[in-house]
Amino acid sequence: MQKDYAPYGSDVSPGTYACVDCGHEYSNQAKTSMPPCPQLRKTPHTRHGWKILTGQGDAVADPYPEKTDKPAGIKKAETLSSTSKE
Repeated sequence: MQKDYAPYGSDVSPGTYACVDCGHEYSNQAKTSMPPCPQLRKTPHTRHGWKILTGQGDAVADPYPEKTDKPAGIKKAETLSSTSKE
């Protein structure tokens, strides 16, 4: 089932997208991370995503950005320290 929209940061297939909050249109080739809408600071945005107008939307192999509760630097440091203990 195809989703209605792809959140910011999603890997997507080539296509045309519209901001679900303000309607700004964006066309692209395949992206490893969809950018935030360029109108984000000018108008309120609550859903933070792109509606799929043409194309396949989220990339099948990696549909969402990795979610973590910790900043990347802390997560990386923990990973490095756990591998150095072995």
